[in-house]
Amino acid sequence: MLGVPSCVSVPEVVASGHIGCMGQIDGRSGARGPDAGAGGGSRQVSERLVPWLLLLLAASAGALDAVCLIRLGGLFASVITGNLVQLGRSVATVDLALLVGAVTSVGGYAVGVAVGSLGLRRPGRQRRGADRPRAVGGWGRRAGVVAAGEFVLLVAVAVGWVASAAWPPQWLATQLLGVGAAAMGVQSALSIESGAGSASTTYLTGTLTAVVRTLSGTPWRRSGVAGGVARLAALLCGAAAGTVLLDVAQLYVVLLPVALVGTVAAVMLAATRRPRPAVRR
Repeated sequence: MLGVPSCVSVPEVVASGHIGCMGQIDGRSGARGPDAGAGGGSRQVSERLVPWLLLLLAASAGALDAVCLIRLGGLFASVITGNLVQLGRSVATVDLALLVGAVTSVGGYAVGVAVGSLGLRRPGRQRRGADRPRAVGGWGRRAGVVAAGEFVLLVAVAVGWVASAAWPPQWLATQLLGVGAAAMGVQSALSIESGAGSASTTYLTGTLTAVVRTLSGTPWRRSGVAGGVARLAALLCGAAAGTVLLDVAQLYVVLLPVALVGTVAAVMLAATRRPRPAVRR
């Protein structure tokens, strides 16, 4: 099964998110081979660079969620569990505005995940057996394009935010929430394809659970928690920065997630750029 070495049991592989001995799969490793990773190209984002880019994505999610929660109807762009709770509350209290916002955020996120997943799908995966789970992932050229798509969505949110002087009316706030949620859905799909075990940058309840379980486990497992702890800290820092900017520079607060995701997209596209063929003289 997946080429798991005899020195590691299958349950340990599933629980820890990496394979020991031969062929590591963790926050430091990515896909290899001409067809590995999202994009199907031979050039991949460096396995050492991926964890740092994930931190930027987590910080962007924290900043955007802070803005949405405080100024766009009390809902999140990426925390769908919280939005579902708000959806139930809106039904119980017959709050039409909250109902529309909750449905828009959940629906936007789902659309973003679907579009992001389709964008990351390699040509030929529709063939029989092509959708079987892969042992490794990795960011290729196609993933860089998907990240650029998320950047465009966040730019659209920024345009609406600035156009309304940081106080969008309810109808516009709902639309900005939906577009922001779609961007976070794309980011979720992108993070899953990073090749790092359990590397979510939007929904981090599972990350916190995995970190605590790992810290409570055997010593050899504890060495793999740094990535999860760092992403949790990045999300917290992003949310704090977004909240502060809402007080001191509210017109520009949405530029923070735009800049973070834009940096990630630019780095990914540069790292996966195909080298120019040598010109014969």
